[in-house]
Amino acid sequence: MPTFDIVSKIDGQTLDNAINTAKKEILNRYDFNDSKSSVELDKKTNEITVITENDMRLKAIQDAIISRMVKHNLDPGSMDLGKDEYASGNMLRKEIKIREGIDKETAKKIVKSIKDSGLKVQASIMDDQVRVQGKKIDDLQAVIALCRKEDFGQPLQYINMRN
Repeated sequence: MPTFDIVSKIDGQTLDNAINTAKKEILNRYDFNDSKSSVELDKKTNEITVITENDMRLKAIQDAIISRMVKHNLDPGSMDLGKDEYASGNMLRKEIKIREGIDKETAKKIVKSIKDSGLKVQASIMDDQVRVQGKKIDDLQAVIALCRKEDFGQPLQYINMRN
């Protein structure tokens, strides 16, 4: 029986390359001369820490990160832009989390959407992914098209298509 998985993942190495490129771009900008700004990526937790002096620079750094993610074919929709915090002195800190995996609520929405479509497939939640099974590959491709039309609040990838 043909199956495929719906997942939400980000390639760690591509994300690292995008962040490093954004860092270089920020260091070379004129408006960041004599700036104490820093951008760090924690690869274990997939969390970007931005520390800078003011709100304008923080916004510029975020824009640089988003543009580099787009150029590296990463979906910036996977970023969870938290709130700004004050670090020591007059510095601003922002923790940007990269969401991976499909949470339970989103998985339930995906399964409900697939069942409401009336296609002859079975969708089941498995940890942080959704597995879809059907008798025909055409039905599975229709499910992929359906999921691409709808917005579930995070980027989705469709992997492991098997006969």
